[in-house]
Amino acid sequence: MIQGLFLWDKGGEAKETKEKAAEHFILSAKLNPKNGESFKYLGHYYGRVSLDTQRALKCYKRAVALNPDDPDSGEALCNLLDQEGKESLEVAVCLEASEMSPRAFWAFRRLGYLQVQQKKWSEAVQSLQHAIRGYPTCADLWEALGLAYQRLGRFTAAVKSYGRAIELDNTMIFALVESGNISLTLGSFKKGIEQFQQALKISPDCVPALYGLALGLLGLAKDCINLGAYQWGASLLEEASEVARASAYLFRNISCIWKLHADVQLAYARCYPWIEDVQELESNKEAFSASIISWRKNCFLAARSARFSYQRALHLSPWQANIYADIAVTSDLITSLDKNCKQNLNAWQLAEKMSVGALLLEGDNYEFWVALGCLSDHNALNQHALIRGLQLNVSLAVAWGYLGKLYSKVGEKQLARQVFDRARSIDPGLALPWASMSAESCVSREPSSDDAFESCSRAVQIMPLAEFQIGLTKLALLSDHLSSSQVFGAIQQAVQHSPHYPESHNLHGLVCEARKDYKSAAIFYRLARHALSIGSWSIQNSRITDVSINLARALSKAGNATDALQECENLKTEGALDEEGLQVYAFSLWQLGENDLALSVARSLAANLSSMEKTFVATSICFICRLVYFICGLDVAIPSILKMPKELFQSSKVTFVISAINALDGQNRLGFIISSARCFLKFHEEIARMHFLIALGKLVKIESDCHLNVHSGVAYLRKALHMFPNCNLMRNLLGYLLLSGKELNNCHVATRCCKMDRLDLSDQEGLKSASDIHGAGAVACYATGNSNPKFTFPTCIKQCSSHPGAIRHMQKCFHQKPWNHDSRYLLVLNYLQRAREQRFPHHLCGILNRLIHVALSNELYSKTEMLYQYRHFQLLLCASEISLQYGNHMTCITHAKKASQLVLPDDYLFFAHLLLCRVYAMKGDHLNFQKEYIRCLELRTDCHVGWICLKIMECQYELQIDSNLIDLSFEECIKRGGNSWNMWMSVYNLVRGMISLQKRDLVSAEEFMAQACSLAGFESCLFLCHGAICMELVRRCNGTQFLSRAVKSLTKVNELSLIPLPFASLLVAQAEGSLGSKERWDRNLRLEWYNWPSVVRNDLLES
Repeated sequence: MIQGLFLWDKGGEAKETKEKAAEHFILSAKLNPKNGESFKYLGHYYGRVSLDTQRALKCYKRAVALNPDDPDSGEALCNLLDQEGKESLEVAVCLEASEMSPRAFWAFRRLGYLQVQQKKWSEAVQSLQHAIRGYPTCADLWEALGLAYQRLGRFTAAVKSYGRAIELDNTMIFALVESGNISLTLGSFKKGIEQFQQALKISPDCVPALYGLALGLLGLAKDCINLGAYQWGASLLEEASEVARASAYLFRNISCIWKLHADVQLAYARCYPWIEDVQELESNKEAFSASIISWRKNCFLAARSARFSYQRALHLSPWQANIYADIAVTSDLITSLDKNCKQNLNAWQLAEKMSVGALLLEGDNYEFWVALGCLSDHNALNQHALIRGLQLNVSLAVAWGYLGKLYSKVGEKQLARQVFDRARSIDPGLALPWASMSAESCVSREPSSDDAFESCSRAVQIMPLAEFQIGLTKLALLSDHLSSSQVFGAIQQAVQHSPHYPESHNLHGLVCEARKDYKSAAIFYRLARHALSIGSWSIQNSRITDVSINLARALSKAGNATDALQECENLKTEGALDEEGLQVYAFSLWQLGENDLALSVARSLAANLSSMEKTFVATSICFICRLVYFICGLDVAIPSILKMPKELFQSSKVTFVISAINALDGQNRLGFIISSARCFLKFHEEIARMHFLIALGKLVKIESDCHLNVHSGVAYLRKALHMFPNCNLMRNLLGYLLLSGKELNNCHVATRCCKMDRLDLSDQEGLKSASDIHGAGAVACYATGNSNPKFTFPTCIKQCSSHPGAIRHMQKCFHQKPWNHDSRYLLVLNYLQRAREQRFPHHLCGILNRLIHVALSNELYSKTEMLYQYRHFQLLLCASEISLQYGNHMTCITHAKKASQLVLPDDYLFFAHLLLCRVYAMKGDHLNFQKEYIRCLELRTDCHVGWICLKIMECQYELQIDSNLIDLSFEECIKRGGNSWNMWMSVYNLVRGMISLQKRDLVSAEEFMAQACSLAGFESCLFLCHGAICMELVRRCNGTQFLSRAVKSLTKVNELSLIPLPFASLLVAQAEGSLGSKERWDRNLRLEWYNWPSVVRNDLLES
């Protein structure tokens, strides 16, 4: 055997040497018949040298039988069987070898490959898994295993196997392509695109990779389009079109590539957005018309390119019926985009012909029948095709939906409703029935407008078509949802897809107007007028009049009264100035100071009341009353109202306006009219709003012009809430008034008044939401806003806590309405409160920095009104505080100095200089610190906390300017504060006592604490401090006279505390023991033990 191996390996390729080696192998086999190596080499000789296949097969079989683990014999045997086409014998050999030895990995590998070839996927998985144990670095095995998993639908396992194959050999194109295909199947388009691009780097002309890349880009673009990112989707479709076109021209005879290119172009024609700088087009009708023509041309060319590619695909595969249907859909789109196309209703259109062509090939395909029913212009044919589709598949929701649309079009409303209900019951995710039902309900007025809005909203979420989005905006106009973010996003997308439709621009303007963006509203109204003037729209004049009135109204609200007046003058010249136009006309004149002319227009409006529709009469009366009041005052407005016919006061709107005017009249001259008009308030909500208005009247009906009668308003609202306990409007007003008052504990009651059970997105100016009240209450009282108390006992006597999701609720409100500056402002203050509570953690400071930076960049705070200046001041102080906590002293000083330079009362500026005192003290800049301290004394403040902080800083840094000045200033501040003199004076004495403790002056500290206890006899913490100081005096000075004081104060602690304070009973026990009372000492010690929380007691026992 050894000689034979020597001759075989060293003898080269000479036939004589191989024959001699074979003789030695034969002798070895005779001497040792169980030696498989001899038979293996004999098989090599017969198979490669003498070319005796049958003898080679026998030798290899013998070798495999003797040693099934030998891969050389097994592979050689299988190769010979494969050459002769004996696949079944090859499988049998592999099965036999695998059964003989579990380490016959070659057999498992060969068997796995054969089973993959035979599409026996389950068996192939088992064989390949076993083979991988022997060949773990074989990339082909992993690739085959991935294919088997893929065909079994086990995509996750397939992706992992393909990934392992790519790791072992990064040139595995098949694995890359199939991984990409699986990613597309699973909807991971980005990952699939990356895998196809990697495959194309290896082989740029790989057809499957090119096809997959274009398909992945198409899928990703559709996802972007569904999310409303039309421009991004269009750019992806452009890239997909280039890839598909390149592959189509590279391989011209592949039908599926031409069809894919057509699909991409069709999607591009449908989604290509109109995105222009509307401010440039506002005053240039020609430029607007050119942009519309350019947009339409791009869509038209894309649709034509799609039809050409479909036709090319059909030429290559004329038996594919679905391509006929695709050409039909594309032809219908081309017809809708071609303005010059004139249809002959008596002749068959191309879309109808191609639909019929698809049906000739596959007459039992219900989808083609539905396509014919949707594309035909003949109602009878539509009905027949849709019914035929339903006969083939009665559960076809799309067919039911379009059939309902057809019945609605011909006036069969009841039948249409039944059909739409059937469609929704079959497939609730179909958009058409929801949109159609909302349109029908809006016309019939059967359900409420809110239900119709919700129905259409669901349709828009399912399929964001421009028709549905415009319908949603119209319904929002009826249901008071016009300012919602959902409607704003929908109408923006509708404008991008239907810029030639004037109604889209007009509705966009109405939405902007509802969101108080009057400048943008005016721009879109002008674009709507441009679209009307360049289009061939019916009843064009009336539409232009409506848009012009909207434009004038938006201009007047934006403060551009001159342009608004010009628009009204133009309408007046054309004789198109209706009731609303007269109101805008008069309002613009009033804005320009032309009061006489405004009153003249109002008289003209009043003269037309008899000829107006009933819905406009109430609005006109309300406008006239308000205009007369603003121009002439109460003494003219009230007599004018008294002269009006009583039947005009039968509207709730008029009742509210005259009630508001009467609320400002101290003589109550309109009382009789209002009492008789209130009987026309029929709805629960209207009656509640009237009580709300009466409460506001209680606030202003006092002699003083500078103060509101908050107590009267609060008292009336408390009574009204007994009748309307669920009225959030009155609850929020009560909470707002309680926070506005000067009572110390009102903030706790205010937060309990306001319900936060639902998200309040009302956008009524001047009204506060529940989240605003809770946010302001959390800032007003530290205990209310404290989400993580540090003590086991309450630090606030009211034991209130904030709503657990108050900040989260404010975040939701702010995300829904990012233009709401109140929400942003309160959110900043609440985050600062939380940051102070948690000792300014890094993540909260980062959030605050971002919020404050965005808020300060808003031009709103550049206004000179007191409200905006004050908020600007507070935001600067917040930014300065965050910088101080970060240790950034220079930024802190910069923000504080900016705050000190704002035009605000000295009472507010005091706190900017107080913050500068703090930062200069921390820096050790004694000179500037003393300068800012003196500036605080000069400015003075009515805020008690400000003087307390100044007193602490004076003592801490030993400023010897005038020790009594702060005390006198604080007392003056308290006297101006009203009813809280005792409480604030006790707090001040507490502070002075703590300062004396720092100076180790226990006698003075005891005196100050005794005074604090006498002034605020309800605060247990004060008595605890006084008792503790007395005990310390006894210990240090042996002053037995302080023992009785300590016992008295500490006993008072347990009497006043709702929850026992820690250490109180322990100190009482110590005092009683010093007095010699062992029984009381024992009792108080036991009380102290049970005063501690159970968790702490358990920990102490365990330790």
